[in-house]
Amino acid sequence: MKNIRQQHLRKPVTPELLVSPSSQDGDLGSECPEDRGNWTGRLDFLLSCIGYCVGLGNVWRFPYRAYTNGGGAFLVPYFIMLAICGIPIFFMELSLGQFSSLGPLAVWKISPLFKGVGMGTILIVSLVAIYYNMIIAYVLFYLFASLTSDLPWQHCGNWWNTDLCLDHHVIKAGNTTFPVNISNTVSPSEEYWSRYVLHIQGSSGIGDPGRIRWNLCLCLLLSWTIVYLCILKGVKSSGKVVYFTATFPYLILVMLLIRGVTLEGAWKGIRFYLTPQFDHLLSSKVWIEAALQIFYSLGVGFGGLLTFASYNTFHQNIYRDTFIVTLGNAITSILAGFAIFSVLGYMSQELGVPVNQVAKAGPGLAFVVYPQAMTMLPLSPFWSFLFFFMLLTLGLDSQFAFMETIVTAVTDEFPYYLRPKKASFSAVICIALFLMGLILTTEGGMYWLVLLDDYSAGFGLMVVVITTCLVVTRVYGMKRFCRDVHMMLGFKPGPYFRACWMVLSPAAMMALLVYNIIKYQPSEYGSYRFPAWAEVLGILMGVLSCLMIPVGMVVAVLREEGTLWERVQQASRPTMDWGPSLEENRTGMYVASLAGSQSPKPLMVHMRKYGGITSYENTAIEVDREMEEEEEESMM
Repeated sequence: MKNIRQQHLRKPVTPELLVSPSSQDGDLGSECPEDRGNWTGRLDFLLSCIGYCVGLGNVWRFPYRAYTNGGGAFLVPYFIMLAICGIPIFFMELSLGQFSSLGPLAVWKISPLFKGVGMGTILIVSLVAIYYNMIIAYVLFYLFASLTSDLPWQHCGNWWNTDLCLDHHVIKAGNTTFPVNISNTVSPSEEYWSRYVLHIQGSSGIGDPGRIRWNLCLCLLLSWTIVYLCILKGVKSSGKVVYFTATFPYLILVMLLIRGVTLEGAWKGIRFYLTPQFDHLLSSKVWIEAALQIFYSLGVGFGGLLTFASYNTFHQNIYRDTFIVTLGNAITSILAGFAIFSVLGYMSQELGVPVNQVAKAGPGLAFVVYPQAMTMLPLSPFWSFLFFFMLLTLGLDSQFAFMETIVTAVTDEFPYYLRPKKASFSAVICIALFLMGLILTTEGGMYWLVLLDDYSAGFGLMVVVITTCLVVTRVYGMKRFCRDVHMMLGFKPGPYFRACWMVLSPAAMMALLVYNIIKYQPSEYGSYRFPAWAEVLGILMGVLSCLMIPVGMVVAVLREEGTLWERVQQASRPTMDWGPSLEENRTGMYVASLAGSQSPKPLMVHMRKYGGITSYENTAIEVDREMEEEEEESMM
């Protein structure tokens, strides 16, 4: 009988006489609230998730992290951590969003006592959105600078260059009559970045921001304008933009990869990137680094995954989508490493220095090392434009998700006031974040960007994810959550997911959190050390998102009645309207919570109202039977 039931759930078959009216029109958006909006195509959600997860970190963090932590051997802990932390938490977030059709704040109807987790998420995402768009502004700056016949960072002799500037062509010639001390020189690309783009010499530190760089300010304004125009109509507009922004970077990446591996010395860089050093696997640092890469690369905890899934139809196969996105993200990171290190190998051969002296991570790779490598290639402006256009599309996808998360979270809290004015509300949010980001366009703006990058999404984000995992499995209940997934997808999560949610994922993230606290290091930018007050400010940014959790608890308890313990118990239970957003999807136990439902057998009411039993309602009947059997067992 079990085999027959599994086959039935695997391939639902609904007789024509028993089809509910809601499934007759076949429209993709028929299951979603019209006033909230929904994806207009079947690939919108998948491409949005791919675009969100595959971001700048895949290009400028993973390759560097891989070669510093054992090369090819790093892939072993990377994929193990992907299985333990990445895939399970990814699937949990998608399930929560799709089941409830709610944003990161309203989804905490699942347990109002922990609504502060959603508040902490919005605070983190807002801070990240401020500096992330500044990085996009830098990319736009370089993109425009590449529209020339000669790249401006190709040679020395410009007004921003110093006596330390040394053109790589001088090194390559090697026929100078005097010895050249390369260690005391600076490349033209590095001086272009620090002295022209940032004009950092005009600031003495984070406490002295200096003047606004108006060219950067205009680029920041342009980046916010692009983001606003793409999210103007919510997921209906951003869902179409990602057809280009999520796929075009792969085309450019393949072009850069092909060009890179055909360069002289390319295999020197690739060998340096992938040569396995298995002795590194005995170090706990390597495993922590792998978990960190998975954690931030997939974007769990930022609310973007939950937000995107909330616009899905109720029975969308997010189980399949989870594996497509997570494994696709990992493969993209590895591919990007080949594209980056093939060019770095060529660059090291041209300069006559080891690969480890030219390999960098983060902005140093994107705005100094790789641009310098581009100047060594024929048609350098063309390859430079392609590289920065790839970074632009990679960054915009993630920024769309951050903004959609903020807007969706707030509009779901105040649907009657804000949903009709969603475009205007989005404009207000974009303008506010643009104004707050103006300090990043000053001469000392890079110091503020580093501070935001180090602290805004550090241990606060880990606390948010750990709390979410524990609330869903312990407070809401693993059995109940698995029943929800069963009702939504037609099957229950297997032992692998349950083991990860209950033990492995929280334990791994707790280890990650403890490691980050123990190994805490003050922020720095080059040789500049941040003052104590800046460190305190950064720590407060991280702590503030954590403090939202107890603040939310206090508010939730004060809204209830009775003794303190009774209030805590009531606030920890799901609200009466928790569950699928559409009435036709509220089958089984959730029909009892519908407004006006007083029947002792609410599923029968639902069947009469909607004209029959669909395959998913069969699933709901099975869930009800399981609950009755468990109640009988508990009474015996």
